[in-house]
Amino acid sequence: MLKDGEKGAILQRDKETYAVVPHTPLGIVTPAQLRKIADVAEKYQAKALKLTSVGRVAMVGFKEEDLDAVWSELGISPGAAVGLCVRSVKACPGTTFCRLGQQDAVGLGLELDKRYHGLELPGKFKIGVAGCPNQCAETSVKDLGFFGKAKGWTVLVGGNAASKPRLGEAVADSLSDAQALAVADKVLDFFKENGKKGERIGRTIDRLGADLFQKAIMLD
Repeated sequence: MLKDGEKGAILQRDKETYAVVPHTPLGIVTPAQLRKIADVAEKYQAKALKLTSVGRVAMVGFKEEDLDAVWSELGISPGAAVGLCVRSVKACPGTTFCRLGQQDAVGLGLELDKRYHGLELPGKFKIGVAGCPNQCAETSVKDLGFFGKAKGWTVLVGGNAASKPRLGEAVADSLSDAQALAVADKVLDFFKENGKKGERIGRTIDRLGADLFQKAIMLD
């Protein structure tokens, strides 16, 4: 029996089969990728395909002996679906597709995904990016959230929708893309240096104090 995450697989309730989650950044896929996922699912008799909340396709019900072949034929890297790390970034269409977008959520989200997806941290870490204050990417309940306004990005930190839910607190406003990414670097560095194992960043901030956190992420 594999450990969760080994071979990019997650053991299912039946204790016999596994799910895999190909990494599709921001849920943006090509027709060819969707066809490949469907073909592999049929060939290896997946029991279900589940569209996840971050726009990935969870492929459920593979036999352990088929996992190597599944990944080889998919030609897509595994998504970080378990473990203490940065999970897949959730983003709305932003100015790329949505008439309400005020900032480029797709562009910022893809850069965040490229920089941080799978990065090991003291605790699970979710990121959301929304192109306007409607926050369709649920940025207020992400460990690190961004939402766009006419003058730039507002940054939220410390939210989660877990067993002890909380809303993120605004820590910066009216940032450019470059400034938003610089703040993200500082937030993750703070968590890497100060978080306890299994702790979400909001609890880390509560434990150490908001003043210390705010000083640590200030831009030069």
